[in-house]
Amino acid sequence: MTLSRVIQLLSISTCALAGVQELWWNVTYVANANPDGLYERQVVGVNGTWPPPPISVNNSDSLLIHLTNSLDQPTTLHNHGMFFNSTSWMDGALGVSQCGIPPGQTFDYLVPINSSGQWGTYWTHAHASGQYVDGLRTPLVLHPAQETYQYDEEFTVILGDWYHEQHSVLMDWYLSIANPGGAEPVPDSGLIYFAQNSTYLPPISGTSPSPVTSAVGFNENSTLPFVPGKTYRLRVINTSALSTFYFWIDGHSMRIIEADGTDVEEYPVDALDLAVAQRYSVLVDARNDTSSNWMIHANMDPSMFDQVPSTLNLNLTSSITYAEGESITDLGTISDYADFNDTLLVPTAVVPQPTATTTINLEFFFDTMNDGTNHAMINGVVYNPPLVPAILSELTLGSNATVQEAYGPYSFILEHLDVVDIVVKNLDTNHHPFHLHGHKFQIVNRVAVSDSNDTTLNPPLVEGQANPMRRDTTVIPGGGSVTLRVVADNPGAWIFHCHIEWHLEAGLAVQFIEAPLQAQERAAGKVPSYMYEQCAALGNPYSGNAAGHASTTDLSGLPLGPYQQKMGWLPKGILAMTGCVVTAVIGMITVVWYSMGEGDSDAEIEEETRRRLAAKAQRGKLLFGMFKRRG
Repeated sequence: MTLSRVIQLLSISTCALAGVQELWWNVTYVANANPDGLYERQVVGVNGTWPPPPISVNNSDSLLIHLTNSLDQPTTLHNHGMFFNSTSWMDGALGVSQCGIPPGQTFDYLVPINSSGQWGTYWTHAHASGQYVDGLRTPLVLHPAQETYQYDEEFTVILGDWYHEQHSVLMDWYLSIANPGGAEPVPDSGLIYFAQNSTYLPPISGTSPSPVTSAVGFNENSTLPFVPGKTYRLRVINTSALSTFYFWIDGHSMRIIEADGTDVEEYPVDALDLAVAQRYSVLVDARNDTSSNWMIHANMDPSMFDQVPSTLNLNLTSSITYAEGESITDLGTISDYADFNDTLLVPTAVVPQPTATTTINLEFFFDTMNDGTNHAMINGVVYNPPLVPAILSELTLGSNATVQEAYGPYSFILEHLDVVDIVVKNLDTNHHPFHLHGHKFQIVNRVAVSDSNDTTLNPPLVEGQANPMRRDTTVIPGGGSVTLRVVADNPGAWIFHCHIEWHLEAGLAVQFIEAPLQAQERAAGKVPSYMYEQCAALGNPYSGNAAGHASTTDLSGLPLGPYQQKMGWLPKGILAMTGCVVTAVIGMITVVWYSMGEGDSDAEIEEETRRRLAAKAQRGKLLFGMFKRRG
């Protein structure tokens, strides 16, 4: 990276007056990774290693990641939960924030942490072509100068499901006519491993892990070292593609103190319920004796799995070590899981519920489409990434940027500083974790059963709440709904999607185009030129509406569909059925006519037989004459 490019980046950000933590990442394929000890496979790693290094940043600094793409396809990097302060072209969402980094090129992701007022537990992952399922994912921890709670030491706990097959192969099957019911690929195993600040914890001494991942302890080859009498903060992150995890420690109690970067009042729990992309911090008091070590449990919830293969171990284990050589106390697993109601959490920083000024209603479900595949729809529309990333449309359409139709049918304009209620209704039977980029929302209502008359299952929204829970990823229960209240104070383009990776690629997303005119003002002179150059290198348009036209209505060429099958009688079907009915009626009339006739006499039948034989003999003579030899 040239010095002039660094200066350009820093000059357009408030981080110019703060510290900058720089990382140089070369995204590469890594062969023969085998973290679960069951199967060697190719993964997506960083600088030739896997897993990618954990990131730990003081929140007084900014983060600058120089990402070089050494894959054979475009890639991006998303720092999950970051606000980006009106620079959503740094958000890393393919098709919304950028066109993607072409193979062999570099993108410099500048995350202005120092001016965002954020701290806590986040994660960094690819946001293109499901590459995080293949391994491009890692923790991101932001440390404030003074933590809300005091503790002696901290560790990060990384949970994730794991597939032995490449994501692209699984996706080809998932969105094919061979899978009309939409069964998601079931993981082959799961992973639990640990980090402390910017370093992964090694395997337990005396074990023999796979060489490629031998620097990191996974599952039963991993452990957390505890010292009696100390208090530990565990930052637990679910980095899965599909699986919800339930996490607990035998012989130890846990108190939640943070969720998705929001510090909360202590809340005791027996087990953590973490949907995909959710994070919690808990305080754990070490025991006062070293006579035993203790089992750590991380169970995958099978309710989202179409079937559970006999080879899949749902119950991952690791351990707390007080003294090497001591036995591990295992109190056994559980099979009944209780969903956690995150509205019970109370943020330590009080933000009263503002009054909503507008409401967006979103209903989603899955169905077999007119091409035989199974897709998701929100308000009847399957999300397909636009040809022009939404942020570039917003910045190049001028005054037409305020026209919602220019961004495609899955888009919504948010006016600057509007207070928006996003009511998300789940018509599916399974739960879905939804994530909003660029914001935290307040969870102001949660409904278990949307069509119930029972107010305990379908409670009304209560206004004037003193301090609703705030986070960036929450679960929409099957058959239920959640109302999220968000202030549109971050101009740009932001995607809102289910974080189950299979569902995002099946179309379960919308995009919010926030404060277009303010976004244009704030972006003036700040968008790096390589944004546009990389679009051109990939052959993608980078100005105009979603389809690349200087129009608010001409969306020709924009990828759309597939569409729901039309139920009932189509014109071709009606014509075919009419023909069948007419033929059947004629046949029945003929049968009735013959059955009502007097019939032929024996003489008439004999005469008719003689006539047919004579005609047949005459045809034979003609045919013999046609084929007799000449000469």
